Amino acid sequence: MAEHRTHGPDETARPDSGCGRHRDEGRHRDDDGRHPAPGGLESLSVWATAQRTGPVQRRGRYVAESVKHPARMLPAIAAHAVHAYTQPGDLVLDPMCGIGTTLVEAIHAGRDAIGVEYESRWSDIADANITHAHQQGATGRASVIRGDAPRLRSLLPAALAGQVALVVTSPPYGPTVHGLVRPGADGVAKFDNAYNDGTDRGNLAYRDLTGLTDGFEQILTGCAILLRPGGTVVVTARPWRKNGQLVDLPSAVIAAGVRAGLTPTERCVALLAAVRDGRLVARPSFFQLQAVRKARAAGTPLHLITHEDVLIFTKVAHSDPLGGVR
Repeated sequence: MAEHRTHGPDETARPDSGCGRHRDEGRHRDDDGRHPAPGGLESLSVWATAQRTGPVQRRGRYVAESVKHPARMLPAIAAHAVHAYTQPGDLVLDPMCGIGTTLVEAIHAGRDAIGVEYESRWSDIADANITHAHQQGATGRASVIRGDAPRLRSLLPAALAGQVALVVTSPPYGPTVHGLVRPGADGVAKFDNAYNDGTDRGNLAYRDLTGLTDGFEQILTGCAILLRPGGTVVVTARPWRKNGQLVDLPSAVIAAGVRAGLTPTERCVALLAAVRDGRLVARPSFFQLQAVRKARAAGTPLHLITHEDVLIFTKVAHSDPLGGVR
């Protein structure tokens, strides 16, 4: 059974299938058709989302246990998507919400949010982050459902079909990602870098690219049903290397979205590096830096990762013979 917990400002968790206010309008756009960046800045296809490091972005805004998740989305990426593609009162969904980054940024912006998370460890932290956000004055409401995202349609109330304005999510890159490092007598050790303990292979992170793509297609199919006409899906993804070969996850995600009935509309870049005086300042992890150095020493010209692809889809509104849209 899925666990469903809803939080609102000054409320305790309660079983509630609703998320409050919804709007029927299409996504927020400037007159020229481009999405406005937060703060009224001119719209750009490059999102400057790493001007501050991840730990600085989360400090005080998220509970301390959040750092243990192996693949955290930068809060600035989620916040940019929320501000660019929704209006206050809209409903935002993250079908693989992890520690609840998308949900937290949505409710801080006055939107409502609902998330699905497979592992109870992370859904508990997501709940704690939502409570923490409300203590800091967030006005939106949010729910976390414990369940498997490919079964999205059976996890969420049928009444939410056609109500979601925006989906923000990211597929897992593999069973071992990111993580923290700790120096020791035998060198640097990596920890908090894997999903669960490796015994539960139900997580999409443990599938090969074909299995991951199939599962993600199921998730996007469920999202398409929940989206309102004109609603938006924002997926962050980046290629990775396996046994020295590049795995093109962004292209696989685009194909999955098309098969799910969504229309690709934009392809942006979310920076993982800061911009200083017109130059990129990389923020690599210890292990990414080590891998690049070893590859270069061996004659392979690898480079540091400084961005994620942002793949944007739309649920196209279809005309109804009776004069409406669906």
